[in-house]
Amino acid sequence: MSSENAIHQAIGDKHGVGTPDSAEVDETLAQEKKGIRDVATDLFLEIQNYSPEELQSERAVVRRKLDMVIMPIICITYCLQFLDKLSLNYASAYGLIPDLGLQGHRYSWVAAIFNFGYLFWAIPANLLIQRLPIGKYTGTMVLLWSIILCCHAALQNYAGILVLRFLLGMFEAGISPAIMNIVSTFYSRDEQPLRMCIFLGFNGMSTMVGALLGYGLGHVNDAAIASWQLIFLVIGLMNVVWSAVILIFMPDSANNARFLTHKQKVIAVDRISRNMVGTKTKQYRPAQVKEALLDIKVWSLVLIGLCTGIINGGVSNFQTALIKGFGFSGILATLLQLPAGAIEFITVPVCGLVATYVKDARCLTMMVVSLAPLGGLLGIRLTSLDHRWSLVGCSWLQGMVGAPIILAWNILATDIAGHTKRSVTNGLWFTFYAAGNIIGANIFDIREAPRYFSALTGMIVCYCALIAITGVLWGYMAWANKRRDGAGRGEQTVRGAEEQAILDGFKDRTDKENQGFRYGL
Repeated sequence: MSSENAIHQAIGDKHGVGTPDSAEVDETLAQEKKGIRDVATDLFLEIQNYSPEELQSERAVVRRKLDMVIMPIICITYCLQFLDKLSLNYASAYGLIPDLGLQGHRYSWVAAIFNFGYLFWAIPANLLIQRLPIGKYTGTMVLLWSIILCCHAALQNYAGILVLRFLLGMFEAGISPAIMNIVSTFYSRDEQPLRMCIFLGFNGMSTMVGALLGYGLGHVNDAAIASWQLIFLVIGLMNVVWSAVILIFMPDSANNARFLTHKQKVIAVDRISRNMVGTKTKQYRPAQVKEALLDIKVWSLVLIGLCTGIINGGVSNFQTALIKGFGFSGILATLLQLPAGAIEFITVPVCGLVATYVKDARCLTMMVVSLAPLGGLLGIRLTSLDHRWSLVGCSWLQGMVGAPIILAWNILATDIAGHTKRSVTNGLWFTFYAAGNIIGANIFDIREAPRYFSALTGMIVCYCALIAITGVLWGYMAWANKRRDGAGRGEQTVRGAEEQAILDGFKDRTDKENQGFRYGL
């Protein structure tokens, strides 16, 4: 069957009539000639070759295969990525600062410059993700950052670590949006919150692994190199090995998922077609850039990224210093971060469960889960140093910042349609998130040690702003859904609108252009 005949038949089948709308056919063919073609279009067109019963029969099998291959890869990748970020935090407890002359504000700038590299490459990385095979891109970035991390072991001065941390930030800038795109490419809207929360929950696993690794390497006294050098070298070599796994086994789309049969590839595309965003097009569309820059949702999410970035930048780089300030040694301060990782590893997936099984609960979950770490910050701010175990307990709650971060990513993945618009939005989000991390790493003034009152106050304000902005986003999307529901007339119209929305997703329509699109709250 020719491409034109297939498109005619597919559009006709979608509308349940023998003759398709000629305008839609002409538009789809015109888009194909311009190169605006979803990478899964051919598989999408093959859906018509199977009955609903045939497609349904293997849906659970396909989901299990995806969970067995893709989820372990992205979970371990994310665990190792966060371990890379924490490596500086752990190394700082074992002589890194005096060996490289990082006293005073120098350490703050070393922590911050990673995020300058991240900020510099955030938008280009997201545009590359749109155009390049995502599995190969991810594996290559992991390999490059692992080499950079190994090079940390040879550092001898302040200038050298600034250069390497900047490059590390660049190479890691595309990993989180790449994983977001992988999840949205293979999982339905209802399946995404839990799976995204599971992989971000591995930040907690990373904190636990890193704390044990740092504690163990901190006791190595007879090695030819210092403990902080061993930390960078061991974590870097772990990433080198893992990059090969990603390059071999991570598919770029359903088209080259080698663990699926051809029919299962068609079913994989059918499963995500109701996300109404297609899978991926490589065409850059300037009109979608303008729409992204004028969208209230986009800027609400971007401001959430800024707030969470400030909080994360402070916690991830200064938790060891904060706990040491409560009266604990460097080695014990590293080990005391284990419970924080465990709390994150448990609470973030629980938030994903709530967002999955409670209808339209993502924004509400984001606001509620932010209250616990907010309370922890208030506890640290108001409790005296005489109650050091209470202070440590409050610090453990800060790992829960991962929950609002991942729920914001889930909204980015499911409620922003149009591939260029989504790439630009992701780029803006991670740019502001990186800027927030820079701010967060620098609001900790060494002159305020061990209490850091100004930094704690700043993070408290960020949590309050995060809760308020999420409320605005929730209200706006609810209003948009209600307005679009009011435009429908009768069950048939609603069903037809949903089918049209699915087709529009494969035409690279944005969420504003696609009137059948409904926002997940």
